[in-house]
Amino acid sequence: MAARRLKPLFDRVLVQRAELVQKIGSVYIPESAQNKLTEGTVVATGPGGRNQMGETVKMTLKEGDKVLLPEYGGDKIEIDATEYTLYREAEILGVLDPK
Repeated sequence: MAARRLKPLFDRVLVQRAELVQKIGSVYIPESAQNKLTEGTVVATGPGGRNQMGETVKMTLKEGDKVLLPEYGGDKIEIDATEYTLYREAEILGVLDPK
């Protein structure tokens, strides 16, 4: 994957948003009815933030985690014509259970 070339710093997380569903069965969903998708997959993580003592605090997220994202925020990055978003770990709303 091309995004592996980018290693986020500190407590940042590189996420690829999930694709929007534009058709269910034979029914097309109009753009006005589609919400901004708020889930994605963690592609890369930094080593973690620093505490007041200067020690690295490990990340709780790892590559491959399915996460719930805020509707707005993050920094959009394009690598090899694929769009990714860079968030701080604290901005991620939660991890989706794989069940």
